[in-house]
Amino acid sequence: MRTTALITGASSGLGAEFAAQLAARGHDLVLVARSADRLEALAERLGKAHGITAHVLVQDLSAPDAARRVGAELADRGLTVDLLVNNAGFGTCGRFEEIDGSRDHDQLMVNVVSLVDLTHELLPGMLARGRGSVVNVASTAAYQPTPYFAVYGASKTFVLNFSLALRQEYRRRGIRVLALCPGPVETAFFEVIGTRKAAVTGRFDSPGAVVRAGLRALDADRSYVTPGLSNFAGAHLAPRRPRGLVAAIAERVTRGVRDAARVA
Repeated sequence: MRTTALITGASSGLGAEFAAQLAARGHDLVLVARSADRLEALAERLGKAHGITAHVLVQDLSAPDAARRVGAELADRGLTVDLLVNNAGFGTCGRFEEIDGSRDHDQLMVNVVSLVDLTHELLPGMLARGRGSVVNVASTAAYQPTPYFAVYGASKTFVLNFSLALRQEYRRRGIRVLALCPGPVETAFFEVIGTRKAAVTGRFDSPGAVVRAGLRALDADRSYVTPGLSNFAGAHLAPRRPRGLVAAIAERVTRGVRDAARVA
């Protein structure tokens, strides 16, 4: 029986890569993002390459009723979702008081609110069918405070802890929940931030490698995964120190990123 995966932020980056790898596995797709042209092109390409059906659903996830609209559209088309990939997200960088408050508001709507709302929309159906999976894309920023990325880092901490909690609630009820916590990835994220120095490690993983690691972890029913040995080590060593010290060290590291973004 063919299953259907819904992917948010599917027009580029990790979202497009999730779509490609899931299509190669034989999943039908629901592609969600704001860019109709990109989604249509991706849907056509993957449909021809893999013989799957890819549905396009254009939606701005910063809208307050975004998840309800997605759910209503799925119902109208008679679609059920077996795998939800909450990938959509973006970041802001700078001194908190200098960042447009409306931009941070939209960031929280996309990174946190739409993620929770879509999970509310689709999880009950998975439970009724006795099977399903949720992949929430977090970040290594989830593991510690991140000065000058304060809202972004906090949003990803929410995603990680939300995912871990849901996994414990549903692991015996046929639902898998995975938090994917990559380090820097070659995506448009850094164009939005305004500097590649936001990759403080100086290393970038490819979207393909990150998605492969995420899908392997989902297959193994893991609770979370941090692709890359250096990313894993950094993410798990720092939080063992006092939180105030971790925040102070992080501020020293990200100060240069803040300055580079302001110049850009």
